[in-house]
Amino acid sequence: MTTDPDQIRSEITSLLATLPEPDAADGDVEAIATRLEQAHDVLVQALESVEGPAGGGVAPSGFGG
Repeated sequence: MTTDPDQIRSEITSLLATLPEPDAADGDVEAIATRLEQAHDVLVQALESVEGPAGGGVAPSGFGG
């Protein structure tokens, strides 16, 4: 997984580019959910590649656990 912000941003943009508006007549909720899940996975993988699995043992507050 890359840690280059531009590449990550580009991948997220391409995943979200084809999403219909949620209230559009042709809006397929399952397709929207799948695409959002894929974008979420890209972000999680990018974060883990920087921090390590499970956040590297740092509490969410930023202070040691």
